[in-house]
Amino acid sequence: MRLVWQFLAVAAVAYLGGLATRTFDASPWITLVIGTLTAVLAVLAYRWVVGRTERRAVAEVAAKGAFAKTALGTLIGVALFAAVIANIALLGYYEVDGLGDPTGAVGLLGFMAAAAVTEELMFRGILFRITEQRTGTWIALALTGLLFGGAHLLNPNATLWGAVAIAVEAGGMLGAAYIATRNLWLPIGLHFGWNIAGSALFSTEVSGAGTPQGVLDAAMEGPSAITGGGFGPEGSVYSVVFGAVMTLVFLWIAKRRGRLVPLPRRADRPAKGDRKTRVHWVDPADRPRIAPDANGPNDTTPNGTAAGDTTTRSGPTARLPR
Repeated sequence: MRLVWQFLAVAAVAYLGGLATRTFDASPWITLVIGTLTAVLAVLAYRWVVGRTERRAVAEVAAKGAFAKTALGTLIGVALFAAVIANIALLGYYEVDGLGDPTGAVGLLGFMAAAAVTEELMFRGILFRITEQRTGTWIALALTGLLFGGAHLLNPNATLWGAVAIAVEAGGMLGAAYIATRNLWLPIGLHFGWNIAGSALFSTEVSGAGTPQGVLDAAMEGPSAITGGGFGPEGSVYSVVFGAVMTLVFLWIAKRRGRLVPLPRRADRPAKGDRKTRVHWVDPADRPRIAPDANGPNDTTPNGTAAGDTTTRSGPTARLPR
């Protein structure tokens, strides 16, 4: 039930923010304010509902380091999308005719901030994180990637290939960014940077949802495999390749940091209906060290249990088996 309550809390904020944006869409400045407010309220709602339903500190959206991690993610996202556009332009399929509408780009900043924050909270913060506790990293990453891609089929100009591309390049990359950091700020920044580059900067079709007018007045026309067709550059093979490479990089970092969660053994899974059991991932760096026994050798294992003790631990500090 915690997944349902958490998802509904964030989805409600996203819905109300979208409703307010559609109601007061006359000014890009108002859209900026509404979008920013929606993003902030979504984080607060997530922090509150997760804290209440899981009875723990919500470290994945901690205020410490939030700006730096989000900024880094934004820079990476913008750079990746710029690389995609550069490759398409080199083939002559993307042309800039001049300046577009910088004022319109202001409203896109707010709209994309709300979209990036709410989607990352729902898909990585809730769906992936809770699924991973039951299935391990790999199954959770595949399932939530497919769900994320499938959600984009609801867009007006969506295509099946576009949804598959999103599942690979975004679902995989953003999920892997969370796994590598166990923090939502980096994937939020990545998501925001990618979307803002495609809309507010390069004025391209965004996930089949329409072509906004951003800073540049540009046109894109060419083979769908290269340009993404009506779905936009996210359907380009360049986006899929770059996104897949970044996914592998983040997963490599996650492996080196010991942050991949294996499929839990049946005996280690919480009993059905046991509301008191809370299993969540714990960074190895945060695990308590066992001081040596002054009276003799310390007969404990690295995780702090007595040698030979195979009892499954539960509660706020329970760990998935490594």
